[in-house]
Amino acid sequence: MHQSGTTLPRLARALALLSASACLLTGCGTGAGSGDERPDEPSAAGRAATQPRMSLGASDGQRNVSVRAGGRVVVEHGTLTDASLVTADGRSVPGTLAAGGRSWSPDDALDHGTTYRLTAVVRGDAGATATRRITFTTLAEADRFTGTHVPENGSTVGVGMPVSFTFDRAISDRRAVESGIEVTSTSGQKVVGHWFGARRLDFRPQQYWRAGSEVTVRIRLDGVRGAEGAYGEQDGTVRFTVGRSQVSTVDAAAHRMTVVRDGRVARTIPVTAGAPSSPTWNGRMVISEKLRTTRMNGATVGFAGEYDIPDVPHAMRLSTSGTFIHGNYWGDDSVFGRSNISHGCVGLNDVQGGGDTSQDAAWFFDNSLLGDVVVVRGSQDATIAPDNGLNGWNMSWREWTAGSAR
Repeated sequence: MHQSGTTLPRLARALALLSASACLLTGCGTGAGSGDERPDEPSAAGRAATQPRMSLGASDGQRNVSVRAGGRVVVEHGTLTDASLVTADGRSVPGTLAAGGRSWSPDDALDHGTTYRLTAVVRGDAGATATRRITFTTLAEADRFTGTHVPENGSTVGVGMPVSFTFDRAISDRRAVESGIEVTSTSGQKVVGHWFGARRLDFRPQQYWRAGSEVTVRIRLDGVRGAEGAYGEQDGTVRFTVGRSQVSTVDAAAHRMTVVRDGRVARTIPVTAGAPSSPTWNGRMVISEKLRTTRMNGATVGFAGEYDIPDVPHAMRLSTSGTFIHGNYWGDDSVFGRSNISHGCVGLNDVQGGGDTSQDAAWFFDNSLLGDVVVVRGSQDATIAPDNGLNGWNMSWREWTAGSAR
């Protein structure tokens, strides 16, 4: 009886130690005020703060997992002692354990539409170990969406350049996608998104960007659900610089364009705008493309048989529908500054081949940036639609912000 009486207390103590180790790994605790803590032992809160924690890039059974984040393991208050990732057919995925054993990740992006088994073993700072095993399936290639954007990373643009995304799939969860893109500027200007339909999302401030500011676009769409069966994968940062301020105003009635740079008139240029039968759009338009030479065929814009010029010089696009400001070598010198003869474009005097740098068209081309603003007024046409090119500046701020999903 004496021997039995001493064994039971020892067993009770062993069970208590085992229970404490289990609590350390699973996050359980006795709760405040339980009366079981000793003055020289850490509190329940202190023990919880130091227990090992594993953050995985997926949960067990999850589908549509990111191919970039799915296999990652991150540890707090512990060290990874083992991590392995294999496909359902047993193929091992190579990975790298970070210095200090705090994280593990595959060396390359995972395959799309593939099932994986992840096993991770961690040793806590207090010495206890824990193992996690999960199975997940990555996003299938057919179930992803991608957004192309302007401007390009590292570019210098004019003050009117919006940040414009065009998605290859229709987006129904616009709030989630818009929230995954953050646009900030060193100018401190508030930037808001606006949806033009289900595939295009533009960002701009209330007024033109401030000259010299730096704009940062943070894209965090990896794993974001944009629609049924459509998940994002993009994750990165784009930065661009706003150059000097240049806004050029075309007075179609007076046949003149005034170029204002940083608040001062840089040049006044005689032009020819759209003829009465094909007037130029009014409104604020942004230069979205620059071409030293290009072919202009009337058949592409509803003027079949009226013109086909293979070598239009110094062409800069102002609208998706085909409005350009460009050099004109086929018109008589007398039309510039005196009459409007074009099919809707704004023409500047030039020579064939565009090789004469003294010509107005050459000067304007060389002194313009993508994102510069060209304002047309005095024409007999309506104001250009905000989504016809990068021309959202033709909306009031109230209209613009109403198109945000956030």
